[in-house]
Amino acid sequence: MATNTVRKAKRSQFMTFLNTTPAAGTPNWARFGKGITGQTVNYNPQVTTENYIDQDNADTNVDSYQPQIPTPQTVYKGDPCFDFVDALRKRRAVGDDCKTQVLMVNAYEDAVDGAYSAELNEAAIQIDDFGGEGGQALVINFTVNLNGDPTEGTFAPDSKAFTPTTGN
Repeated sequence: MATNTVRKAKRSQFMTFLNTTPAAGTPNWARFGKGITGQTVNYNPQVTTENYIDQDNADTNVDSYQPQIPTPQTVYKGDPCFDFVDALRKRRAVGDDCKTQVLMVNAYEDAVDGAYSAELNEAAIQIDDFGGEGGQALVINFTVNLNGDPTEGTFAPDSKAFTPTTGN
């Protein structure tokens, strides 16, 4: 009889990386973490609901997703993710100037040759607010908007190499 191994996963095993040099051509992947105590992907499903005349209950179809990652971050100057986002804030970047890439890495799954399943996403960073209460740490709140369809593949955190899955 086969036994299933059930393991509890920790938040640290779902890693999110930001390309902090999108204009350079070669990505520089920095892991979100310092100053961030919580970060959740909101998938924001776009749905169509219809209730046909021969039904008492409606049918709902999932049409697409509009994923966003709202991120509150305590300011740590020198952290690559903060420095990248803060530079966007300072110049009030819009359009192509606030675009980059984000990797979501499933390190709670088993690694194959040091790489985990991952998805590469085009992204636009929006600055939501900056500041805080007197006597408290400075905070920046921003949202990572994931654009279009992701590219599936694998990511090796040690070498920071993303490899697309064949056929993407």
